[in-house]
Order: sequence, then structure tokens, then C-alpha cells
Amino acid sequence: MTDTGKYHLPAGSSADGPYDLLVTPESAGWGYSGLRILTLEPGEAHALSTRDSEFLVLPLTGSCTVTTDGKAFELAGRTGVFASVTDFAYLPRESEALISSATGGRFALPAARTGRSSLSARYGPKENVPVELRGAGACSRQVNNYCLPGTFDAEQLLVCEVLTPGGNWSSYPPHKHDETRPGAESELEEIYYFEVAGDGNGFGYQRVYGTADRPLDVLAEVRSGDTVLIPHGWHGPSIAAPGYELYYLNVMAGPGQDRAWLICDDPAHGWVRSTWDTQDIDDRLPFGENQ
Repeated sequence: MTDTGKYHLPAGSSADGPYDLLVTPESAGWGYSGLRILTLEPGEAHALSTRDSEFLVLPLTGSCTVTTDGKAFELAGRTGVFASVTDFAYLPRESEALISSATGGRFALPAARTGRSSLSARYGPKENVPVELRGAGACSRQVNNYCLPGTFDAEQLLVCEVLTPGGNWSSYPPHKHDETRPGAESELEEIYYFEVAGDGNGFGYQRVYGTADRPLDVLAEVRSGDTVLIPHGWHGPSIAAPGYELYYLNVMAGPGQDRAWLICDDPAHGWVRSTWDTQDIDDRLPFGENQ
């Protein structure tokens, strides 16, 4: 019997109040990572209290204004996740913010519980978001590195986007980050939120499996709006079906105080990385305005 039903959240199954998706540390059964997906109709606004967590406001589609502590951040946003990277806003813990949108849109609110509050609210320009082309051949994918060590400061929160051309594999070779091993691996809980390009019939697959001492077995068919929780274990591949480009938002946080993202490949499959040296990056990358 698999654990898919516990860790795969189909679109709409975890909606709550104003949120299309609400994942908190409590609902996930862990300690740090969270994610909310907020839809605003034209002219609507939403009040957000960050409480014990830090947040990003990251437009998926549309634009918004984020007002907090006497500051107003105008987020130009984007027309869709495959069109370009976006600008964003950072909110520290114990903040009160108003997210308003004149034209409407959908907004991801990645979060990390933290006991620290050394940073202030601030704006993240899209021009400062590093766009990385990772892998090669059928493992080619694009990674938008919004809030990682070296790209944008946060207390605990780590956020990036991965865009995979149809027929390709990403999050491959399978890897994990569920224990603290200095210089080798960091303990991080992870959320994958998916969208699929196309006519609404598109799909992909997400695999998660455990280690010998911590069993876990997830194989989920994912569609737009689905979420997969990764409490521990090896995760990957993320497979984009031919004809359907796959997007996922990664949200990570953990107990480490140095905010490191260190991963360990599954030794059974890590050799795949060496094959990329003789292959070209998929010429469908990068997507949209990032070309």
C-alpha cells in the first residue's frame, strides 16, 4: 500500500477560506514549511498576518500591491508561470500586510516558520532572479532561483520554480535532504505545487520514496493545482508528459540555522549526471521572456 493519498493533495482538496490551497506545518504534520495559493478577483484585497512565519508574495498570474509597515510594493507580476520570472515581495514574521489587485490574479504565498526576525519587508525585482538551465538532453529543465542562499536573504525560507519541457524529466537523479550532515546534506521539508501548460488535460508524475530506515512510497499523477508534500526520502523524477510543459514551485524550510540547501543523490542513480557532459541542453529552453 502506498502513501500517495497522504502526501498528494489534488487541486481543491486543501482549499480553505480565501485560499485555493492551504498547507501549514500543522496540516502537513511537520515543523516549518507552508504554502498558500490566493486568487483575487479584480478589485479584491486580502489581509495577511504572518505571525510566526516569514512569507513571499509571488505572483503566478496577474499583478498586485503589497502594503505593509507603511510601505507599498507594486508587483508587476506576469501573465503566467511559463511566460517569465516575476518580481515578488518578502514579509518577515509578525507582519500585517494587505495584498490588493486592481486587475485580479493568482498569488503563491510560500512560508517558513522561524524564530528570527532580523530582516525587514522588501521588494525583489524580477531582473535580479537568476534563471538557471540545469541538466541536459531529456533531463533539461529551467530553474528560477528566487529565494535561495546567494540569491535573496531570508531567515529559513527557500523558494524556487522548475519548468520542464514536455517529455523531459526533472528532479532527477532522485535526491534527498532529510538529515543534517555538515557540508553534505541539510534537513529540509519540501512542498511541490504543480501547474501544467495546455488545454487543461495535461498531466505529469511525481515520485517520492523512502530510505531503508524511513519507508515512504508515493507515485502521484499530478495536474494543475495539485500539491505533493515531501517530509523525507528520495524525491524524483518529476515527469512532464509529452506535449505538456510542467511547472512546479518548490518551498523548503527546516531547523538548520545556517539556511543551507545541500542535497544527496540516490547512489543508485547519481551516475546519470555524468551523461550530461556529452548532451546538449534542450533547445526549447529557456521559456518565454527569459529567452
